Amino acid sequence: MWIETTIALKFLREGRTQTTLILVGIAVGVAVIVFITALILGLQQNIIGRTLGTQAHVRVLPPDEVNHLAAPPPGAVQLLLEDKRTQRLRSINNWQGVRDVLDRLPGITAVSPIVSGPAFARRGDTALSVALVGVDPPRYLKVIDISDDIKSGSFRVGAGDAVIGSLLASDLGLRVGDKLRLQAGSGRAAVLNIAGIFELGVRELDQRYVYLDYKQAQSLLDLPGGITVIDLTVRDIFSATEVSTRIGALTALKAESWMQTNAQLMNALSSQTLSTRMISFFVGLSVAFGIASVLSISIVQRTREIGILRAMGTRRTQMLRVFLVQGAVLGLFGSGVGALVGWWLVWVFNTFGPKLFYIPVDPFLVPSAMLLATVTGIISAAVPARRASLLDPVVAIRHV
Repeated sequence: MWIETTIALKFLREGRTQTTLILVGIAVGVAVIVFITALILGLQQNIIGRTLGTQAHVRVLPPDEVNHLAAPPPGAVQLLLEDKRTQRLRSINNWQGVRDVLDRLPGITAVSPIVSGPAFARRGDTALSVALVGVDPPRYLKVIDISDDIKSGSFRVGAGDAVIGSLLASDLGLRVGDKLRLQAGSGRAAVLNIAGIFELGVRELDQRYVYLDYKQAQSLLDLPGGITVIDLTVRDIFSATEVSTRIGALTALKAESWMQTNAQLMNALSSQTLSTRMISFFVGLSVAFGIASVLSISIVQRTREIGILRAMGTRRTQMLRVFLVQGAVLGLFGSGVGALVGWWLVWVFNTFGPKLFYIPVDPFLVPSAMLLATVTGIISAAVPARRASLLDPVVAIRHV
């Protein structure tokens, strides 16, 4: 390959203008692929991080209650208009056993039993509808680390303390240290001290959530010893649906993954991924046509030289490899420059951009883009290389 490489580099040096233009084209294409791919991946990670920052990967709930109808007598025809049964607030049966089973399941990193239900928050003449969330802090913070979103005070529940959202605090005129009266639908009431105020950036949660000790929530919601939901986190967030299916089959409970409850988000992420692949494909296609056209022109310009080389004993396979080497060299060097430019664009975005989110660069992205461009260069050089190898020496030498 030394002879073929030497000839290939000589041809590239002699056609400096063409070589420079195609190198610039390849570099621009690879830079676009690296930057756009990193940008879309960073955007997706940011969206997923914000979404999962306020919800569990998997939620385990009691199964829906259904009507149990008596079977009609043999031979009888039953005409029935059935209304779906209303779903009341109820506990998960044997939730302690379910929790212990989930703790041992592979792929699950955290399990947090929760008591959740509706109530009214009262202060003076104002009453607002809220959602009580009774938690066991050590377990819950492993699922959703809300302590990072505390605006004032601290995440302290238990012993008559509660943590509320910033919008709820604003609506009721509450600050840390003030008192809040909670009244559940069962008529049970409690007065709690505001220990902290959080801001998750989600209006529904900041306006309605009230965190308190799960035993206090059990008392208010009239669920002594009961748990209404179990929140989970999984090691691989994109395996959440598979984990929820396995949990449902194992426990006969209703298990929902974040991917099922955020179907529109998943569609948007899939569309972004598809658009990135399409951009990469068409950029790669343009690079391939550019390399093929440059090498075709090079063959036309060097027909006599190719003929002389063939007459001197250069084999067809060697001539074929000369132009394949040219394609590989163009792809490799052009992609190297393009990868550096793409990396620089990412750095500029992270340093001087709008700072809406951070773009991480996958360590495999740059080598993958360079490999893709190099392989594309070799493949796109195949047709002109074959044409060069098939030139008849006598005809090529006579070419003017």
